[in-house]
Amino acid sequence: MITVTLVRREMREGRVNMELNDTIRTTFAARDYTGEELPDEILYDILETARFAPSGGNRQGNRVIIVRDQATKDCISDLNIPAAKRYVAQVKAGENPWNAVVPMKVSDAEIEATEPASLLTEPFKTASVVLVFLVDLKVVASVDQYLDRIGIISGASIYPFVWNVLLLARQAGYGGSITTLAVTQEPAMRELLAIPDNFGVCAVVPLGKPVKQLTKLRRLSVGEIATCESFDGAAFEKLQGEN
Repeated sequence: MITVTLVRREMREGRVNMELNDTIRTTFAARDYTGEELPDEILYDILETARFAPSGGNRQGNRVIIVRDQATKDCISDLNIPAAKRYVAQVKAGENPWNAVVPMKVSDAEIEATEPASLLTEPFKTASVVLVFLVDLKVVASVDQYLDRIGIISGASIYPFVWNVLLLARQAGYGGSITTLAVTQEPAMRELLAIPDNFGVCAVVPLGKPVKQLTKLRRLSVGEIATCESFDGAAFEKLQGEN
């Protein structure tokens, strides 16, 4: 029988059952949970290791709010609804949701008439715990702030930490997903969770015991994402005869 004490000891001693490669290859977006609690002891150990994620200049502006109160989780779920309606409406129209490059063609009326998908709202209610990840905007390096495109660089100071949490949760037998729809309601999130103005909400991650643990994920091959010497260079492929 796997106990909290056993999982904690194995995590600390580096003897958790899954190898790193297996953990990376099987960490999926878990949204359906059994209702089993994720104990504070295990969550603490997850964060204890995840905090070693890199950040710009090692300034460590990452913060996380741990939400277990059901009323607060319900509020977070509700805050996802406006963005979820737009997300679903755009998918139905064949658009890439919330894309900043291609203009949206879906009308406000169509968005308002769209029912939000439960998988975009319910996980916050049913998860054992919801983690709200923040970054201190006063310490992040935004070296792309003058480029004529959406800023990306600042995320390097928070998302490695978020991903570490999900990897370690998977390793401990739990799971969750990185969500960002509630960020569209950041002022309300600030009020709900007493977030200071200099912190930005980066991700909201529900965590729990997945109903089903996936063991095989679909991803593009190396040759489809990696090229040699330039973007239009030859695909980087495995040499013939290599395992």
